[in-house]
Amino acid sequence: MRRRRPRWAVRAMTTLSVVVLASAGIGHAVVTSLDAGIARVDAFKDMKNRPQPGHGMNILLVGTDGRDKITEPQRRAFHLGGQPCHCTDTMMIVHISADRERATVVSLPRDSYALAPARLDQTTGRQLGPHPLKLNAAYAEGGPQLTVRTVEDMTRVKIDHYLEVDFTSFMRTVDVLGGVRICTATPLKDTYSGLDLAPGTHTLLGGQALQYVRSRHLDGASDLGRMKRQQRFLAALIEKATSSGVLLNPMRFRDVTRAVLGSVRADKGFGTDELLDLGRAMRNFSPSSSEFTTVPIGQMHYQVKGVGETLKWDPARSARLFAALRDDKPLTAAHRAAGPAAAPVEVDPRQIRVQVANGTTTSGLAKRIDTELAATGFATTRRPVTAPARSAATLITYDPRWDRSAHALAAALPGSELRAAPGQGPVLTVTAGAGFRGVRAVRFEDPGRPDQSVVRGNEVVCSGDA
Repeated sequence: MRRRRPRWAVRAMTTLSVVVLASAGIGHAVVTSLDAGIARVDAFKDMKNRPQPGHGMNILLVGTDGRDKITEPQRRAFHLGGQPCHCTDTMMIVHISADRERATVVSLPRDSYALAPARLDQTTGRQLGPHPLKLNAAYAEGGPQLTVRTVEDMTRVKIDHYLEVDFTSFMRTVDVLGGVRICTATPLKDTYSGLDLAPGTHTLLGGQALQYVRSRHLDGASDLGRMKRQQRFLAALIEKATSSGVLLNPMRFRDVTRAVLGSVRADKGFGTDELLDLGRAMRNFSPSSSEFTTVPIGQMHYQVKGVGETLKWDPARSARLFAALRDDKPLTAAHRAAGPAAAPVEVDPRQIRVQVANGTTTSGLAKRIDTELAATGFATTRRPVTAPARSAATLITYDPRWDRSAHALAAALPGSELRAAPGQGPVLTVTAGAGFRGVRAVRFEDPGRPDQSVVRGNEVVCSGDA
């Protein structure tokens, strides 16, 4: 007969389980109930010749159109008209390090040139050979299975889990969190998506957040610019989730996770244990724990017969990127300097001419500001002057024809006020006021540059001074 386990052992194991789950901030019953509500998809069915597993966990996160689930008022309010395309709107590889202390997010442009692998068409029963397409077309042609196979063939990174999020689950998640804070140094207006944000800091709720991450017509960068905004939004989402106590409160965690998982599809292996694992990892996360990049582009406007204009990856640099994922290595230097992150701006500071004037009684303030602005890249005159009148606030006076330059300069001077002066010309004037709060470093971020740098989440979220 099988020996019964002593009661003290049962109690000890039960107590240990409760402690472990409590330390994760997540109750097992809560997570099990969420697991049961996830729509499943067999994303790895009959897959052969897959890449060797690496270290850590790789999730293919796919954002689908899903506008067929949107209500009519939402459709009108957030410019979601038209027919659903049943295609991928966004695609990212999310790598969670083996020690669960770092997340690396790699955006895969939807227009990337791809070669779909040979497969059996489940509808017609015909064997299809390899053929070129745009990466986002893999989903429309062969669903999650062809999408995973195509990504694995292109990256040689083994995908461990597949997660598909649509418009509805995205908006619900943001709303349950109470909105996400986004800041911009320049106006963001896109008549296609309906996005209309003035310079400054904004708390976006679900519908407006969807407009922000979908906008493609804000500048000439199209999808590349949109991916930068998506990365910035994800960093802000991590900041909100980790700073608001959601992950430490089982009931709030349940509400947020229900919002996410209520309208997602996941592979059959993405269950209770994985949710608990991610919950434990996220407890210790902060924006600085995450890093973001886009696969390096070698050739823009790459024409493919029968497919059209695509983006061709840089073979050498993309290979190094995906090797780092397989080897579970961070993309950002471990010794990167700490401290306040440089504010991203869309005009090169070297092209912005600045005259500094002292509007206070503090001797030498204009000279100090001139020196600090020059150090962060601005083309100052190096000849500061005394303002004709005292000023309480720090003012940036500019010709409206150089408004983008003015907003970039404002990002370097937290708390400053913009004042338009038609006819002033290309030189911007900074009048230091009694409320001067210092100079912040800025980083030129060209929205049309195909080769994306790697940034940490804390470098792209709003600062306390924003």
